[in-house]
Amino acid sequence: MWATRMKIQPKWRKYSLYLTGLCLLVVTACKEDFTPKPKGYNRIDLPIPKYQPLLEKHPYTFEYSVYSKILKDSSRTALPHWINVFYPRYQANIQITYRPLNNDPKTLNALLEDARTLTIKHQIKAEAIEGAIITTPKGLRVSVAELYGEVPSQFQFYVTDSTKHFFRGALYFRTATANDSLAPVIDYIKKDITHLLNTLEFKE
Repeated sequence: MWATRMKIQPKWRKYSLYLTGLCLLVVTACKEDFTPKPKGYNRIDLPIPKYQPLLEKHPYTFEYSVYSKILKDSSRTALPHWINVFYPRYQANIQITYRPLNNDPKTLNALLEDARTLTIKHQIKAEAIEGAIITTPKGLRVSVAELYGEVPSQFQFYVTDSTKHFFRGALYFRTATANDSLAPVIDYIKKDITHLLNTLEFKE
């Protein structure tokens, strides 16, 4: 009995080593062929745009999304008529600032320089910044800047009649979500901003 076991043991060891090597080969091959799937993003359902007039008393008026709400700017540096158009569902915010010019060219030049500086400071993270001047149906000239890449503000603009009013806005998101995954929401709100600007009027 002992002799029989001694004869079988070498053969079993041989096959055992063979099977072990084969399994390792299969596992290694599987690891080499494995390709991780790209990370997916949650689907974002966007509602059909609807707008409502701004009813608060300000030197300006416009139409804004019914899916947003008007909040008073509560920052320490806020001045009268500074507001936020806030989208609770997307944690997005259009910051609106306003300054009266009182026919003062120096004030106008200072505000224009501030607006340019606030846009340029994003150059460090921006992949690109595209600027344009558009004229609204109300006859107002608007300077817009679209910013691309992982920037905190994706869209900025200002409007002035050069004598009485200076109106500026910037889009921000109160979330750490990457801009590429926010792209559908960014494009959606850009259209809302376009409607806001097209309906913007200054009060005399």
